[in-house]
Amino acid sequence: MLPPTATDDDLVRVLGNAPRATAAYFTLLGRGMTAVPAIRQRLRDADAGVREQCCRLLDQLLVEDALDDLVAMLDEENARVRVAALHALSCGRCKQDSCRPAKGSVLPPAIRLLAQDPDPHVQAMAVELVGRLVGASQCRRGGGTGPFAGRRRVADRTEEGGLVRPWRDDPP
Repeated sequence: MLPPTATDDDLVRVLGNAPRATAAYFTLLGRGMTAVPAIRQRLRDADAGVREQCCRLLDQLLVEDALDDLVAMLDEENARVRVAALHALSCGRCKQDSCRPAKGSVLPPAIRLLAQDPDPHVQAMAVELVGRLVGASQCRRGGGTGPFAGRRRVADRTEEGGLVRPWRDDPP
């Protein structure tokens, strides 16, 4: 049980404590935009679980000032944090307002993750983000060079009900 007098910062710290994380998450979500400064500050927490949950909270409570923070999280060492940051930057359903990242600041790191990240979940989320930013039609034309060369274009399937697997090499 969380104390009713817990501050936003106290609650964000609890996000790394598995038995209390869910209650802290929903309490912070209920506090809305007033909790965003404490959430943004803890994106640099030593605990990867706290950083991941902060990205998940910002997915719901995204403000323009936090976009650069989320883009910086794409360089995070923990794959789960990168996945949460990619989702926060790409998902339109979760947002309470219309705050969206600028294509120029997000596209280069998303393409880098798509082409180079060793984690398949990160690659899958990068496909979604790149697809949203450049449009599925451009992904389909990706063809010849760059990170799209010789790859099955999963973005084609996102229009048909979602992403089944990350990009893979086409058979010969």
